Amino acid sequence: MLRIDINQKKEESIQKAVSILKDGGLLIFPCETCYGLGCDATNPKALAKLLDYKKFRGSKPISIAVSGKEMAEKYVEINEMADNLYKNYLPGPITVISMSKGELVPPVVSIQGAVGVRYPDYDYLLEVIKAFGKPITSTSANVSYKSAPYNIDQLMKDLPKKSKDLVDLILDAGTLPQNPPSTVLDTTMNQLSVLRQGKLEFENALIKNKKIEEKQTKLTEETIQLGKEFVDKYLKEDMPIVIALSGELGAGKTQFTKGIAQSLGVKEIVNSPTYTIINEYPYIRDGEKKVLAHMDTWRLENNELEKSGLIQHLEQGNIVVIEWADKFYQEIAALCDNMNIPMYKVVIKYISLEERNIEIYEA
Repeated sequence: MLRIDINQKKEESIQKAVSILKDGGLLIFPCETCYGLGCDATNPKALAKLLDYKKFRGSKPISIAVSGKEMAEKYVEINEMADNLYKNYLPGPITVISMSKGELVPPVVSIQGAVGVRYPDYDYLLEVIKAFGKPITSTSANVSYKSAPYNIDQLMKDLPKKSKDLVDLILDAGTLPQNPPSTVLDTTMNQLSVLRQGKLEFENALIKNKKIEEKQTKLTEETIQLGKEFVDKYLKEDMPIVIALSGELGAGKTQFTKGIAQSLGVKEIVNSPTYTIINEYPYIRDGEKKVLAHMDTWRLENNELEKSGLIQHLEQGNIVVIEWADKFYQEIAALCDNMNIPMYKVVIKYISLEERNIEIYEA
């Protein structure tokens, strides 16, 4: 593994970076958000090496970095909304989701055929990409579900040996400012949809909340059991409550909800409500018929939350569990404040393929 101080050897480092990229290697590079992990985004073998480095990632796609709109247009469809972003807001810490033109392959292309494109506001990185002549991957250099890296020495301490051994070149710019990750903007429907900004707001709000539980689960059954225990400990009053769930695809949000349903006495099998938006599960509590509303905001557009049925369920006094609550965090939090409804936040994170870390907060 070669490490070059780019402040001391700029031209040499760019030449070496291009050589590594052409050979299908991996490099760690600085940008305006944090240190990233780069390889030739058009090379399947290089992408496989990158996935080995990142460890388990689920189905989350890898973004690419380009030197500008002209390069992006070779690989993705630039519609009117995306064009506006390139003209008025880029370069900058924004990932623009656009539909692929078919030149790229997974894991750069999502299962929906979309690609996340970064046009970074970092001159040195733009010079590397221009010299290479093709997009490179743009994903943080930490292994999956670890904190974003801003310092190379700390990153090296955190990385497992297998991941270190896969790196061919480190482009060291010193300690970077601790800026937040890029905001992800989905333009595939030619209508702007903010995906990650809400997640940042959700996570920032946790600082103000009281953590009441944290547990690691190793089996699906343990995640379900924690959902059951959550009801027994905290949902004792017969009143509307929002349980906001945050976690990557497949992390266990629906499993946690199954535990909640079982504790309440729901007899039906709980399934993901992704395509129905809200699944309703009746149960009896203190001799009264009640409903557990299980909601998923993933497919909702910006103006659809009010029409989703959420407000009606809260007015009826139901318990509402919301998957992907971070997408509409501001709106949900404001609604709870206005209606004087308590909210619990459950954050589920991968530790490994089987293990999860689950934190529960009381707002």
